[in-house]
Amino acid sequence: MNTPMTQTALIPFTGKEYLESLNDGREVWIYGKKVKNITEHPAFRNSARMIARMYDAMHDPARREILTAPTEWGGFTHRFFQAPHTVEQQVASRDAIAELQRVGYGWMGRSPDYKGSFLGTLGANSGYYKGYEENALRWYRKAQERTWYINHAIMNAPVDRNKPTADTSDVYVRVVKETDAGIYVSGAKVVATGSALTHYTFVAHAGQLPIKDPAYSPIFMVPTGAPGVKMISRISNEYRAAVLGSPFDYPLSSRLDENDAILVLDNVFIPWEDVFVHNNVDLANRFAPDSGFNNRAAMHGCTRLAVKLDFICGVLSKALDLTGTSAFHGVQSKLGEVIAWRNTMWGLSDAMAKSSVPWHNMVQPDARFASAYRVVSQIAYPSIKNIIETIVASGLIYLNSHADDFKVPELRAYLDKYVRGSGGVDAEARVKTMKLLWDAIGTEFGARHELYEINYLGSNDVTRLANLYDAQNSGDLANMKAFADRCMSDYDINGWTVPDLINNDDVSVLRTR
Repeated sequence: MNTPMTQTALIPFTGKEYLESLNDGREVWIYGKKVKNITEHPAFRNSARMIARMYDAMHDPARREILTAPTEWGGFTHRFFQAPHTVEQQVASRDAIAELQRVGYGWMGRSPDYKGSFLGTLGANSGYYKGYEENALRWYRKAQERTWYINHAIMNAPVDRNKPTADTSDVYVRVVKETDAGIYVSGAKVVATGSALTHYTFVAHAGQLPIKDPAYSPIFMVPTGAPGVKMISRISNEYRAAVLGSPFDYPLSSRLDENDAILVLDNVFIPWEDVFVHNNVDLANRFAPDSGFNNRAAMHGCTRLAVKLDFICGVLSKALDLTGTSAFHGVQSKLGEVIAWRNTMWGLSDAMAKSSVPWHNMVQPDARFASAYRVVSQIAYPSIKNIIETIVASGLIYLNSHADDFKVPELRAYLDKYVRGSGGVDAEARVKTMKLLWDAIGTEFGARHELYEINYLGSNDVTRLANLYDAQNSGDLANMKAFADRCMSDYDINGWTVPDLINNDDVSVLRTR
């Protein structure tokens, strides 16, 4: 994977090339067994093929202009992998995010372009990685040359959080050996979303507790198939859908399950050229706010959620038509509320994309809108789920068990009569829509997505504190307090203190008696 690339390699993978590239000996475990061929395993195969669709989209003449831009090195790449120098370029990168998300209907958060939130900063911000500046510049180019699928693992395992880092040395990622060629690392990171289907994982620190020991400070890139890298996968929604259902029954979970894994590094060798930070506690602790990653990740997440809500609004509206309730005033108001949340996400996405905040000779999304999205999304998604459960109600589970039920003549007549939709819609069409909506919010796949939207950009405390700190650091909070003070300066206990307002001494019952 680190071999020199030819001129023909200066463009993104095709879908076929992407699938072939996953055959690199990676060590992925699920259900007590090591996966032999990840692109054919029922836990991963269709999700991998949906990602392949995303790579093919970058070669599609109808989409290529929206999705890609020429590189400095003669090829082209996804727009989000490049540092925007103008608002127009930043808006174009946002539009590219949205277009790629439409391939997966907004349900693939860790899409191949996601890590552009970090990789796109490496050219402009290479100076941050003191001693490893050339590595940052090299990866800025390398990432673009094939639009590598790169994920991150930045959270420590929630183990012994009440203890200092030194007391959990058997858990956290740390340097165990240093050589002339590179470093050896051991430890684990969670949750490595989508990592089983990526080419590389970027490992860093973004916890609330600061690192104190330099051994725990490395920031680096590691190939998914590197010796000693092990991924222990959670339950596969795709596998369960294949065993217990069909695409008709689980249309989302059967193909859009970005499996979350425990990333284990067992004495893994990292060559110096893939290291960004080493023996530098200060840089490691400041990575999240200072790397430029946070605000760009928020723009990606907000845009992805906006596309997802486009999809949810469409399915919800269809479901209400099928129940015959779409004309009810109360139901309409709740659908309008969901649409309002959808509009909010597109509005915040626009605000971030159209920001012109200067940052290391590039522009960045405004931190205020990025921080607002991180809070609002945590409120919005559970609220939307609750609305759907309230207004669609039993329609979500008033469903037969499997697509095969429709193929049984003995059952078909009953299904056609008792499970049909309103407005002349037949049972098969109604059930198809309702199962899609149930897979979105009611299955384990749907529950995982709710958890993702609530937590993936930080805990509730962290996201809210970010808004406070942004307001404090920018001077906005001081200005808001000054605004309140200006109002309060107009009066005191004796009345108005300004000449243009008239005191009430002449009409006050307390002062005229």
